[in-house]
Amino acid sequence: MSRSLRNGSKAKAFSEKKTKKPIDLKKSLKASVLRKAKKISSEYCVTIGKNDRLGYIGSAVEFPTVFADAKTPEACYKATEEALMVAVAVMLENGQRPPQPASAGHRSEQVNVRLTAEEKLLFSNAAMNLGFKGISDFIRNTALDRVLSAR
Repeated sequence: MSRSLRNGSKAKAFSEKKTKKPIDLKKSLKASVLRKAKKISSEYCVTIGKNDRLGYIGSAVEFPTVFADAKTPEACYKATEEALMVAVAVMLENGQRPPQPASAGHRSEQVNVRLTAEEKLLFSNAAMNLGFKGISDFIRNTALDRVLSAR
């Protein structure tokens, strides 16, 4: 038997995992990008729901894949605002277009698109996996990204 295996304290210390502090993404983002992200995300419609295990969970109607939790509604709102701001800032730094606030414009025009069953399934899966509310939001966002990036 090796010496290190006989010495229980050394073996135990070696097997224990060291916990790391969470990374503060705000420190790695430019101040100008954070200001722009805060302006955009402050217009999002934040929803907060009670959760038996976590206390409260918050998210935004416009960005349902970003969420935060806290013990009180006030703390949850603050944490959700910060999570949204960081998510928007990361998107901006990567040259992506974050979701527009729901209040940005009233959509009154409609366009119908015919799809095959396979295309509809493909779009539905993509929309769900990317956090969109449905196929329409996915198609609109994807098409707008393509058109605006071609300018």
